[in-house]
Parts: sequence; structure tokens; C-alpha cells
Amino acid sequence: MTKEEMHAKITELEAEMVSGDFWSDKIHAQAVIKEIADLKEKIAGVGKYDRGNAVMTIFSGAGGDDAEDFSSMLLTMYLKFFEKQNFETKLLHENKNDHGGYRNITVEIHGKNAYGMLKNESGVHRLVRISPFNAKKLRHTSFSMVEIIPDFKDGANDEIVIPADDIRVEFSRSSGPGGQNVNKRETAVRVVHIPAGIAVHVETERSQEQNRKKAVQILKGKLFKKQDEERKAAESGMYISKTTEIEWGNQIRSYVIHPYKMVKDHRTGVETSNVDAVLEDGEIMPFIEAEKNL
Repeated sequence: MTKEEMHAKITELEAEMVSGDFWSDKIHAQAVIKEIADLKEKIAGVGKYDRGNAVMTIFSGAGGDDAEDFSSMLLTMYLKFFEKQNFETKLLHENKNDHGGYRNITVEIHGKNAYGMLKNESGVHRLVRISPFNAKKLRHTSFSMVEIIPDFKDGANDEIVIPADDIRVEFSRSSGPGGQNVNKRETAVRVVHIPAGIAVHVETERSQEQNRKKAVQILKGKLFKKQDEERKAAESGMYISKTTEIEWGNQIRSYVIHPYKMVKDHRTGVETSNVDAVLEDGEIMPFIEAEKNL
């Protein structure tokens, strides 16, 4: 629906509101008011999930131990930023290496406007530095991918319907620090969306059923994000043939520690030489503010 069509629909619905019998059917009246609000938000560019919570996953890309260490650095950066925003976080799943790095980690973020504020952080992040894992002290480039999706709650995600045959559910034992089993029951859940090849792993809820529900909610969020990106690509005349190539082929931000110090966002051109403030103290608001205008 174009903006002109949305404006026309709003005019039509508002005309209906002034009719004498509008409130005789309260359910219909509330539906009309909600539709008007949704249309106005779309015109203003505000998605209905922007005001809610978010789920962040960081995936390590090329670079081995260096990339996994970079994922840990990004996690620290974001956690510091979340503290400044008074956001609360909850760990959902982690795959950690022996050096304190992460192959991947998923965190739930609770706070007003969390998704709207963070959604443009999704993308590939690039680190250039002298590798602490290389005896020859060579310069190394690492990549990690950040994915931000809306946190769908029960009853709030009816627009994403997944047929039962499209999902495969696998169970395993939840593991604690050092790989020790924290319980004897298979409470950890991995949900796979077969057509898209998307997998979600949740293990920190109290029961198998809670982990399954949370995994399905996150899966719906991932599918929503995928559909939204495909819609935007179609509107801009782009064609995405292989999502993974797009994801890993274009970094959104670079963090350079050697041979000079600079953090630069490649979409907005915003940059700073104070790398420590960004990575250690979570000073990323200038990037986020600029990204809102993308």
C-alpha cells in the first residue's frame, strides 16, 4: 500500500468514526481505531514492534579465535550501552570457546523502544588489529554478525504463522559453565525452520516447554526480519538472491585498532578515533542516532 493509499484509507476510516452508530459495535470500533493508528505509524515510518523489546544474536564469522574474541568485545560494548539505557538483559543461549570468546550468543533485551533503537545495528561488523592469538603479532581482520529482531510475545505475533510441518524440534541437555550438565533432563531446545534453514537454540528457561515456546517466538522474529528485509529490497528495486552473501559480504561498521584507531560506520560516514570509548564503554549512540535517518 502506497502512502497515498494509506492516507486515503485513513480518511475513509475517520469518516466512518463520525457516523452516529460507530460505537454501537465496540469491537469493530476498536479495530477501526487500531487500524488508523497502525496506518499513521506506517506513514511516519514507525513499525509496531519498534516500541518493544528485542533479541540480539552475535555470530562469529571468518577469523577463528580472533573472530570469537571480537564477538565477546561486541557483547561487552552492547551490554555497556544497555546499562546506560537502563535496559535489562537475559541470556538465552551461548556457545563459548576456551578463551572467553563466543561462537554465538543470544540475549533478550527488555526496555522501552529497544527494538526501534537497535534494529539498525543488524549487520556485519569488522575488526582490524594485531592478533593476540598470533605469535608473529601480525595484523588480523575479523568479522562478526549482529542480528537484532523484535521480541515476539504470545498473542502479539499473529501475522507470522508457521505450519507445523515446517518446524523440526530437537532436545538436548542444557549445559552450564565448563560444559557441565546443569540438569539431567533434556530441557535445551533447538527449533529449525526447514524451508528457510533457520535454527534457534534456547536453553536458559526453567522447562523444556518454556524453552520451546521462547525458541518459536525468536524464530518468528527472525522470519519477520527476513520478510521485512525482502520487502525493503523489493521496494528499492534490489534483488537478494543469496541472503548469506549479502549478510557476510557487506560490513556496516569497522573497528580499527591497528595501524591507527578509528571506528567508522560505512552507511552514515559517522566515525570516531576513540575506539576504547566505543568498545569498552558502549558509546555507540552517535552511530545509532545517525542510523535512524537511513
